[in-house]
Amino acid sequence: MALTVQAVYENGSLKLSQPLPLAEHETVQVTVHVPVAVPEALAAVQKGYGLLRWAGDADTLRRVAEDDEFGILESP
Repeated sequence: MALTVQAVYENGSLKLSQPLPLAEHETVQVTVHVPVAVPEALAAVQKGYGLLRWAGDADTLRRVAEDDEFGILESP
């Protein structure tokens, strides 16, 4: 079962916006996704534009730039 809820990180703990339908002391696995700050991401792209030469096509570059598969968290 997968659940998605909003939470706020506060004083070292995640505070959920709603209760979860779980039994007391049930073990779960947690994955945290932090929303991307679009203005800051665009500013970083503009600052680094032209530093690397790209010989491929625009569609491949867009896929590499936007796909989570190529994100920093996926590198070994």
